[in-house]
Amino acid sequence: MEDDQLQKPQAAPMQEAGTSAAHAASEGAPEGTPQTRSHGAVAQESPSNSTRAPDTDDHTEAPPPARSFLLMLVAVAAVSPLGINLYLPSMPGMATALGVDFAAIQVTLSVYLGAVAVAQLVVGPLSDRYGRRPVLLAGLALFVVGSIMCTLAPNMTMLNLGRIVQAFGGCTGLALSRAVVRDLYSRAQAASMIGYITMGMSVAPMIAPTIGGLLEAIYGWRASFAFLGLFGLATLIVTFRLLHETNKHRGKGGAGLGLLGGYKVLVGNRTFWGYALTAALSSTIFFAFVAGASYVVINLMGRGPIEYGLYFGLVSAGYLVGNFFSARYAMKVGPRRLIIIGAGLTVAALVIMCALFGVGLFHPASLFVPTMFATMGNGLVLPSCIAGAVSVRPEAAGAASGLTGSMQIGFGAIIAPGIGAMVENSAWPMLLAMLACALIARLTFLLTEKPRH
Repeated sequence: MEDDQLQKPQAAPMQEAGTSAAHAASEGAPEGTPQTRSHGAVAQESPSNSTRAPDTDDHTEAPPPARSFLLMLVAVAAVSPLGINLYLPSMPGMATALGVDFAAIQVTLSVYLGAVAVAQLVVGPLSDRYGRRPVLLAGLALFVVGSIMCTLAPNMTMLNLGRIVQAFGGCTGLALSRAVVRDLYSRAQAASMIGYITMGMSVAPMIAPTIGGLLEAIYGWRASFAFLGLFGLATLIVTFRLLHETNKHRGKGGAGLGLLGGYKVLVGNRTFWGYALTAALSSTIFFAFVAGASYVVINLMGRGPIEYGLYFGLVSAGYLVGNFFSARYAMKVGPRRLIIIGAGLTVAALVIMCALFGVGLFHPASLFVPTMFATMGNGLVLPSCIAGAVSVRPEAAGAASGLTGSMQIGFGAIIAPGIGAMVENSAWPMLLAMLACALIARLTFLLTEKPRH
């Protein structure tokens, strides 16, 4: 989707005027953020630069960010995943305490995911119009308010309202951490940075159930939501101190059509849809797996929940490794090649998984080991796809990030219930759905590439 010269950007020498502009732009920005250290790489655009072709990559190679800035972005991006996973061990206790059945408590998860998918469509354009910093700070504050509502909820109505408020606030971190990275870095560097952020963020759902289980055992179910509120508040304070405004294109993405202007410039862009659909379909592979794997392993294979949990660690490890390689090699290999390699690895792993089941190897290892390599492939694909999606029109990077994230969640929410219902007697609906998503994702990327000369 991009030429090779975009895959390995070279740092261009900065003129004295550009250095002065960078100093002026970074004045007042907290020390240690990329803008204060890039010597013009992320300076405010001059009027002459604002008319450049929108699909070009106008960033020179910037130095890596300070560790504190990178950790802030990881924390911001982790807020919403923590909101999904931390309270899961408390669900049975919540049902007992609130006097409802377990299905009613499960609705709080569906409500949260649905609200995240919808809210990202609003959050992205808002940040294009008004800036990343105010929208992100407002979102984190909203997450804290939602957490307090859940902590004090006397009934299911208030709990679900609190979850909606949490979701609308927490999703700002998912959408805008990507947009902030793209504001500051070139396309290839953004893929590398998003790999590091996702690698750190993916630790959250791995450790969150353990933390939530301990809080539930010691203090009860409300402690999990209190913890989320404290985490959100701490992230809000750190973000307020470290994050300067990074959006150089404020107002341009929505010019003429209000908040919908960002979507107007994206909807006809073939390159954007290639990146966004590839990311969404790749994410759907994981949602299909999660929807059916526990039933297949525990009910059809007759294994215990502990064994399932241990095997599931392979899936998380594969995703971590894939994101590590994205972070390490995106600049050297190039985002396009990483997507092709990752998509190929995912397809190959799922073909092998189907073959193992086809010859009768009905064992957890036949499911989890190939899926580990499939998620490793996703770890190569997703950072570069997301970086590409938010790069095609920098003035609409927030809208692009929000729409891509909404599609990732939305596609998964559509397929998961169907897979859960169809694996009652066989694992094949899950296996074939995962393979189909992988094949369509690879084909989508190849078909939407720009012609290469």
